[in-house]
Amino acid sequence: MLTILAVILCIMVSINLISLIINQVFFSNGLEKIIPYGEMVEVNGQNMHIYSMGEGEKTIVLLPGFGNPLPSADFGPLMRELSKNYTVVCVEYFGVGFSDETEVPRTNENVTEEIRTALSEAGFSAPYLLMPHSGSGIYTEHYASTYPDEISGIIMLDPTSSATKGADTPGFVYGISKIQEAIGLSRYVNPLIVSSVLSMKESNGYTEQEIDDYTKFMNHVNNDNLIDQMKRLNDNILQVMDMDFPENIPVLIIGASKTGEEYHTEHLKRLGQNAELAILEGSHYIYHSQLSEIHNKTDTFVETRIK
Repeated sequence: MLTILAVILCIMVSINLISLIINQVFFSNGLEKIIPYGEMVEVNGQNMHIYSMGEGEKTIVLLPGFGNPLPSADFGPLMRELSKNYTVVCVEYFGVGFSDETEVPRTNENVTEEIRTALSEAGFSAPYLLMPHSGSGIYTEHYASTYPDEISGIIMLDPTSSATKGADTPGFVYGISKIQEAIGLSRYVNPLIVSSVLSMKESNGYTEQEIDDYTKFMNHVNNDNLIDQMKRLNDNILQVMDMDFPENIPVLIIGASKTGEEYHTEHLKRLGQNAELAILEGSHYIYHSQLSEIHNKTDTFVETRIK
C-alpha cells in the first residue's frame, strides 16, 4: 500500500511539475500583446492605468471591487451607459488590470493618495462623484473623510459595509490560489466563471474583446498586491469605522437583493442622515445586469442631491 501511495504521489507531483513548466513557458507572457484601453500615468514612479469615456460636466470615478482582473473591461458596458451624460473614469489599482504591481502596502492612505495622483496626472479635476464597487467602498469612505472638498457625492455599488468587520481568511488560502494559478489549474476553471458572468453580450453589452481580455487577465490575477489588499481589508474597515464620515457628502447605496437589505441598512446608519439606500434585483455584481437602472438612479441622485 505504501508503494502504491508513493507511486500515486510521484505521478501527481510529476503532472503538476509538467503543468507548471508548460504554464510558465507558453502562457506567462499572454498579456503582453494586449494594448491598454486607456492611458498609463505615472504614480510614485510606476504606471497606473486610467480609462475614460464621455465628456459630461460631472466626473464619475469607478473603483473596482477586490479580485477584479480587468476593471476596464468589466466596467465597459456601465461606462458606455453612463458616458451618455457624464465623464466616466475607471481607475485600475496597482496590481490590477494593466497597472504595474507595487511594493507599497495596500493601506487606505496609500490607495487614496494613488487614486488622487492618478486622476490628477490624467487631467481630471475634483470634485468627483465616486462610484465604488464592493471592497472599494472602504477606500472611498477614507477618501471622503480625508478630503471631503474633493468629493461631490458617492454612489456605492453593493459595497462592503464599514459598519461591521468581515471574516478573516486563513493565510494558506491565498497560497493555494497562487499555486493553482502557477500550475495552470485556474486556466481550466476561469473560462467557466467568465462564461457565467460576462458572455451574455447580447443582453448586458460586453464586446468579444472585453470577454477575451477579461478571461486572459483572470489567469494572472493572484499577485502579491491582491493578496495584500485582501489581508488588510479588516484593518482598513476598522480604521474607517473610527473616522467621522462627512455630513455634507450625499451617499446613495445601490445594494443587490441577493446580498440582503439588512446588511446595507446597518451600513446606512453609520454613514448618517445624508445617505440613502436603493435595492435592485440581482447579485453582488449588480452592474452586470442593471445598467439602465443604475443610470437612472445616478441621474436622479445628481439632479436632486449634488449641488
